[in-house]
Amino acid sequence: MKLSNEQRAEILVRALPYIQKYTGKIIVVKYGGSAMQSEGLKKSVMCDIVLLSLIGIKVVLVHGGGTDITQTLSALGKKSVFSDGLRVTDAETAQIVQMVLSGKTNKGLVNLLQSIGGKAMGLSGVDGHMIEARMLDEKLGFVGEITSITCSPITDLLEKDYIPVIATVGCDKQGNLFNINADTAAAKIASALGAESLISMTDTKGILRDKDDESSLIPEIKIKDAPKLIAQGIISGGMIPKIECCISAIREGVKKVTIIDGRVPHSILIEILTDEGIGTMFI
Repeated sequence: MKLSNEQRAEILVRALPYIQKYTGKIIVVKYGGSAMQSEGLKKSVMCDIVLLSLIGIKVVLVHGGGTDITQTLSALGKKSVFSDGLRVTDAETAQIVQMVLSGKTNKGLVNLLQSIGGKAMGLSGVDGHMIEARMLDEKLGFVGEITSITCSPITDLLEKDYIPVIATVGCDKQGNLFNINADTAAAKIASALGAESLISMTDTKGILRDKDDESSLIPEIKIKDAPKLIAQGIISGGMIPKIECCISAIREGVKKVTIIDGRVPHSILIEILTDEGIGTMFI
């Protein structure tokens, strides 16, 4: 559909109240799923982030990279093993996770952001001991439970108008590396930064009352109602830990937490710059 110049101007004017609301505020975006695998969707997400940054919104991008890790492990002859949705991580795998996430995945995103006019800097949780962790469970190996977040590496970049791009690798004071779940890391980082909003990109429309009916989207969930939805089986499987991260972020001071469909082009802009938003919001 071709828009006239007047229609383009009207769209920009309608976005003004949302721009005013978020300018100078911090938004944390947890990036993963299909939006990471499709080159078209990847560019759409990065364009959204650059646009928000250019209008004065401080965006922090937290990413996983499970598919890249699995492919690299396979190429090296190592089989990926999962337990309760978490990758069993021996010491060698932890080194490979660091290599893939902090290298290939992270720098690829930084490069893409910069190629479309953004000002980005890549970090991992090891830098400045930003994400300190301890072993979550011995049976999982070097999978980390976050013990503290040091915000200064992130805030230093935000003050210089960079977009921090964070790979979710952590460490302890002895220098042991830990593979950190990206949803958990994003929630903890958003809480530590006092973020205005946490946006978690997934491969679903949001929380559906009927998993087979996308029209049954639940647009808003009060955190006190989440246990009932889990008991009813409406929230189940791999979505449960994502919801627990959302609830944790709200309880720790993040003002708005939303799960959005990363398969929809420009879903971040739809969420931030419209009344209707997209996905499921937690309050």
